[in-house]
Amino acid sequence: MRIVIAEDDALLREGLTLLLRNEGLDVAAATDNADDFLKAVAEHEPDIAVVDVRMPPTFTDEGLRAAVEARRRHPKLAVLVLSAWVEQSYAHELLAGSGGGVGYLLKERVGKVADFLDSLHRVANGGTALDPEVVSQLLVRRRADDALGVLSPREREVLGLMAEGLSNAAIGEKLVISAGAVHKHIGNVFLKLGLNSEDGSGDRRVQAVLAYLDH
Repeated sequence: MRIVIAEDDALLREGLTLLLRNEGLDVAAATDNADDFLKAVAEHEPDIAVVDVRMPPTFTDEGLRAAVEARRRHPKLAVLVLSAWVEQSYAHELLAGSGGGVGYLLKERVGKVADFLDSLHRVANGGTALDPEVVSQLLVRRRADDALGVLSPREREVLGLMAEGLSNAAIGEKLVISAGAVHKHIGNVFLKLGLNSEDGSGDRRVQAVLAYLDH
């Protein structure tokens, strides 16, 4: 797996580079600004990019905008955003433009290295990894007409876990419900959001979240 990192914090950038290389992964480049990140992606053609949101010169959303642009130029590039912030507009654009292979994790909530590596591999393999707090903030900011009322409380729980990238079995274990109940709840979510309930792909699960955000 070839990786490009975009992180302006020198300690975190070097720490991530060392961690990933110790895991036998190929870190092709580690950059500290959006322009160099885009150049590194073009040069090294990585499988996945790990990107911070706020980078020089304004420290607002340069990294996230660069991630969106990198996906536009290189559609097969997987992107894992690792940030202390949830930026709504470009986060939604990144997720909406994806065909899978996208993640958004909050630094302060990554409690275990093993969990981070699991998310990294899942995204690189075309799956998704969304921190539930990211989903929550995006949902809250788009609640204008009480759109959450379209789903039952349990269906909202299932939708949040779907967005995290959990399998049906993992959702069942998390909520202590049967596999059949999980399947039924997911079918209801897809039905209420006007999505094809026969498609159980990771991308369909992300599209369920996005369709709900756009409701």
